[in-house]
Amino acid sequence: MWAGGFWRAALSRAPCGCRSQSAVAQLRGILEGELEGIRAAGTWKSERIITSRQGPHIHVDGVSGGILNFCANNYLGLSSHPEVIQAGLQALQEFGAGLSSVRFICGTQSIHKSLEAKIARFHQREDAILYPSCFDANAGLFEALLTPADAVLSDELNHASIIDGIRLCKAHKYRYRHLDMADLEAKLKEAQKHRLRLVATDGAFSMDGDIAPLQDICRLASQYGALVFVDECHATGFLGPTGRGTDELLGVMDQVTIVNSTLGKALGGASGGYTTGPGPLVSLLRQRARPYLFSNSLPPAVVGCASKALDLLMESNTIVQSMAAKTQRFRTKMEAAGFTISGASHPICPVMLGDARLASCMADDMLKRGIFVIGFSYPVVPKGKARIRVQISAVHSEEDIDRCVEAFVEVGRLHKALP
Repeated sequence: MWAGGFWRAALSRAPCGCRSQSAVAQLRGILEGELEGIRAAGTWKSERIITSRQGPHIHVDGVSGGILNFCANNYLGLSSHPEVIQAGLQALQEFGAGLSSVRFICGTQSIHKSLEAKIARFHQREDAILYPSCFDANAGLFEALLTPADAVLSDELNHASIIDGIRLCKAHKYRYRHLDMADLEAKLKEAQKHRLRLVATDGAFSMDGDIAPLQDICRLASQYGALVFVDECHATGFLGPTGRGTDELLGVMDQVTIVNSTLGKALGGASGGYTTGPGPLVSLLRQRARPYLFSNSLPPAVVGCASKALDLLMESNTIVQSMAAKTQRFRTKMEAAGFTISGASHPICPVMLGDARLASCMADDMLKRGIFVIGFSYPVVPKGKARIRVQISAVHSEEDIDRCVEAFVEVGRLHKALP
């Protein structure tokens, strides 16, 4: 009997438990091989454990003393704002820990409807719908809206959640080169045969800190009869004169059809996402968006925190205005020291290093000097474009920023990333 036949026959006579253990052993071998490959490539991602609340000053397990945090999406510093925390506690007391249900069964409370109305008012749209996260909002939108008769045109560097959401839909898919308006126009011409054409882009791109040219995108969309969708996760709350986002920053709020964004970054930092746009679209999503229909409602405490964060933002734009000066201070000092900082004028400030192992080692040495930053490498960013992504918060002081720059210079010289 040939070898393959012998083992097949032996396995057929083996007890089911033995075959099951053999399959688990095979799986473990495959997984260990994959994990070892990640370690060998220098792209292993360790999780540091924070033992305090989120903020510019934190405590990290295993590290003595306070740490300056420069890698959170806590753009406005509201994740630990006393009024935001109090609003969450009040919602918890009044509405309970959770709904134990999805929205359309018995999981919609008055605070959910109130927050949706507030979001729509903030973005100057007709209606809004809440999701457990913006990843879910992006997963729910394209499949519910677009059919095989339609087309979606996506920037090649869009967030993974947009890419995955587009994969779920049956529309014709076009990918245009990053921020390349000539390529987008060529794709729009090619897509004219389809019923609906939807241009999908991040407003601010989270890895490079660059901003979509929405004026040009909206002009092309109007010229070729397309709709515009913008993911504003890294813009809502702090870009634009009143923090409405990139569409306000670039003066095209009335030309962007659909906005998706998050409550988990500038707006309280907890969780939750949303879609805001035309009323009929939001109504359709309530009927067809699978992450909405089959996920539990947002917990009341999260809703309360986000609602208060929006209140604070709409009452005053003082926090928003402080962001630009602090961002410029960091960028200017780092570039003067000899570092290359990607993007422009966004509080995401990627310190470009190229080598994955260098980014990881420098981030580790920054922590030893009391600065919490993280190295980003493949597959989060393309190979050869590893970086340490620094994120400025409105609650960082000028002294915090200067201390971070000083540590970067010291570590950069140690690792020969600077002369």
